[in-house]
Amino acid sequence: MKKIDAIVIHCSATKAGQNIKADTIRRWHLAKGWQDIGYNFVIDLDGTVEKGRPLSLNGAHTNTSGLSGLPYNTHSIGICYVGGLDAAGNARDTRTLPQKESMHRLVAELVQQYPTIIEVIGHRDCSPDKNGDGVITSNEWLKACPCFDVRAEFPQFQNGKK
Repeated sequence: MKKIDAIVIHCSATKAGQNIKADTIRRWHLAKGWQDIGYNFVIDLDGTVEKGRPLSLNGAHTNTSGLSGLPYNTHSIGICYVGGLDAAGNARDTRTLPQKESMHRLVAELVQQYPTIIEVIGHRDCSPDKNGDGVITSNEWLKACPCFDVRAEFPQFQNGKK
């Protein structure tokens, strides 16, 4: 079994209330020529956690490297919540209460299952550190995804400290 040491949280970049499922995201990713859905888990509006890409396969949810120096896709779990855009299409934390509760429960379960997890971050936190100061700031984000501050929500899993 491969070593998992990170969780990367994403949003589907769909408008608030748009009720899509993992199968829809899978179709989008297959249409791009990917082998499967890029995320390992999708959290629906009602808080249901759907399984995506098997954990035995490398993810396809971010192209950057983590604390280990290896590409995140090789050592992380990708979680995507449905939403991330307001009605006008602007980046917003649109998570429902059931989505937030399921996300926290899923992260806790995964950390229990993979005690090697030392980092829980948002997709935007995988952006390159353009000014080299060791901090990824909003002016460096390639995307706003997941449209909330994962580091603030999971402070116990930052900078390789658990």
